[in-house]
Amino acid sequence: MTLYQWIVAGILVVTSLLLIMSVLLHKGKGGGLSDMFGGGVSGGLSGSSVVERNLDRISIILSLIWISCIVALSLMYKHSI
Repeated sequence: MTLYQWIVAGILVVTSLLLIMSVLLHKGKGGGLSDMFGGGVSGGLSGSSVVERNLDRISIILSLIWISCIVALSLMYKHSI
């Protein structure tokens, strides 16, 4: 493995763990872990709190980084072998 592959693999591991944590913090049907951190207070007309909207944004950004790391690793492995 080259240095770039190690770096992208490390980013993939970190984003995987962060993505797992951000998904677990989301509010489910019966409440979620986000209620423990102040996410239970609803605000606005949409019914979702600011914390939930921020968690949505964080999850989307992390998933985009995760997918791009997988694509980058697959391209690196394809062209290195």
